[in-house]
Amino acid sequence: MSAITLIAVGKNKNASPFYDLWNQYAKRLSTKIILHEIEARNTALEQEKIIEKINPSHPLICLDEKGKTYSSLEFAKKIEGFQLEGHSHIQFIIGGADGLNSEIRQKANLIMSFGAQTWPHMMVRVMLIEQIYRAQQILSGHPYHRE
Repeated sequence: MSAITLIAVGKNKNASPFYDLWNQYAKRLSTKIILHEIEARNTALEQEKIIEKINPSHPLICLDEKGKTYSSLEFAKKIEGFQLEGHSHIQFIIGGADGLNSEIRQKANLIMSFGAQTWPHMMVRVMLIEQIYRAQQILSGHPYHRE
């Protein structure tokens, strides 16, 4: 995988612990990370801005509370599947407090969830980048992940 685009609602503040963790994993990745932070006055505008950032030529994975949960190994296999199909660039979307509308979800190749709980947006960013890093390590045979 040569690039990952993350489209996420909200701005990660430099002084937050989430910012530091995000940067820690971003530096570990052997993949270019493109981050689009969406800020809008209302949900409708937020959804429009998200749609504008989606590139239809790259696979799209949406994080949504209605999504399917995957183990780390299953997630790595999904990433590998996109790579085997010839995709070197994958997009992820983390929606706002009201989630993602049906138009965005219909564009997704995969809709996943980190469980039934509600998580802060900035924490989800860190959880996602860690899982992307973990998937990269699993696929390369590195011992970072243990079963």
